Amino acid sequence: MKSVLTATEMGKLWATYIGNTMGKCVLSYYLKHIDDPDIRVALEHAMELSNNNIQTIELFFNQADFPIPTGFSDSDVDLKAPRLFKDEFYLHYLKYASKAGMSLYSIAVPLVTRSDIRDFFIKCVEGTMKLQSAIAVISESKNELMNSPVIPPPDKVDFVHSEKFLGSFFGKSRPLQGLEIAHIFGNLNNDITSKALIIGFAQVTNDNKVRAFLERGKNINQNHIESLSEKLSHDGLPSPTLIDHFVTSSTVSPFSDKLMVFHKVDMFNVKIREYANGISLDGRKDIGALFTKCQAEVMLYVEDGANLLIENGWLEKPPEAVDRSKFLKK
Repeated sequence: MKSVLTATEMGKLWATYIGNTMGKCVLSYYLKHIDDPDIRVALEHAMELSNNNIQTIELFFNQADFPIPTGFSDSDVDLKAPRLFKDEFYLHYLKYASKAGMSLYSIAVPLVTRSDIRDFFIKCVEGTMKLQSAIAVISESKNELMNSPVIPPPDKVDFVHSEKFLGSFFGKSRPLQGLEIAHIFGNLNNDITSKALIIGFAQVTNDNKVRAFLERGKNINQNHIESLSEKLSHDGLPSPTLIDHFVTSSTVSPFSDKLMVFHKVDMFNVKIREYANGISLDGRKDIGALFTKCQAEVMLYVEDGANLLIENGWLEKPPEAVDRSKFLKK
């Protein structure tokens, strides 16, 4: 019997399929240019997860007579292209990509009602968590693990007794608390990885509009890195270091322009969620205002990226509800 998918199940499976087909293209290229055996294991682990996810979703779609999305394929990657990134970059990339996957999968679990599809997303979460753990272990062994700063533990349990705890938009504020540091540092890691990836993409594309779009994204990343680092520096706390030097000098594109633009739109969409998380958990007004400003800039960039995808016929339409207004026009 044909199985029925709810709108939520369609949407989440569709987004997961598109993302994993893109990830498969990127990982297949990385695996052609990898020397470090430990990092290779992490890439192979990620590739196995992507392949399993794609196969399972195709099964769900076939059972529901749902057309298999185009997503990304071998035509979007040139495995013969020269190396664009050094081995160490892959660890930072996998950390960012797995964070994006975790966000999608974990949100799907409470929204999906069909037990087999819910179990699939739970399995996705578990698999991604294991990958993240492996990445952390390998990163530490390669001195590529960017730990957040250490702060002293409090002397005692205390309570907030003044509204000054919330700070102000201007002027002096209390020192950063742990959650604020966590989200500033996490967003810095996102921007640092995103900037390195976008530098590589920008130097290999031959399309002027795509290059201009990517260069704008790089500038947004750099501005956010400077603004967030300043907040840490004010309290004498270090920021994670740039990884731009992990990009080689190759100018031969391993990826289609469609993949590179979509990838950056997808990565910046993750940043929207990450900034929202920071806004919801910080206690200082100036930090909330900074996250809000960064989020607004990213949202405008994502919109322009979507327009660029549409202009080139690269944006695949997700499943949508019936447009009943057209029936009234008959």
